[in-house]
Amino acid sequence: MNGQNLWRPTRRRLIDSLLAAIAPIAAFSLALGGLTTWATAGKAGSPARIAVTSGRVFLPYGDSTQTAAFFDITNTGGADDRLVGVTSSGTGGEIELSRHRMTGSGAAYRESMASATVRAGSELSMSPQGPAVTLRPKEGWRAGSLVPFTLHFERSGAIKTLAVVVRPSGRAS
Repeated sequence: MNGQNLWRPTRRRLIDSLLAAIAPIAAFSLALGGLTTWATAGKAGSPARIAVTSGRVFLPYGDSTQTAAFFDITNTGGADDRLVGVTSSGTGGEIELSRHRMTGSGAAYRESMASATVRAGSELSMSPQGPAVTLRPKEGWRAGSLVPFTLHFERSGAIKTLAVVVRPSGRAS
């Protein structure tokens, strides 16, 4: 063979090769920058950090045998967590997580929930229109009374808190 059949890079081949190499390098650099920002912000690998505030439980009225409690749950950590149960020594027995749903005709009904997710960096605010804790009241509750609760989370464990008894309008007196 003579030297004339040797492969020679042309300007077009060099440019195509360079462009093919730039795409994965750019994607890698973008991903590394995002991960660095996330780690610098303290979110990388951080567990869920749960805080429970604004506990309130409705004062039952009439012949009601059930009422509802509501809490604001904040997760300032870097991982999701789930509320998997609620207990209390200050109630009349059965407690369960529930959500209120509307029918097509405008009537409401209660539906049991196994858990409620609290996303990383967000808040879950329980309300009569969403997730709630359904329970049986204890005799002698008055507006302003404090009821102890323990909220059980999948990752964060048990968190003890108090809820104030309020009239369904939201006022404590």
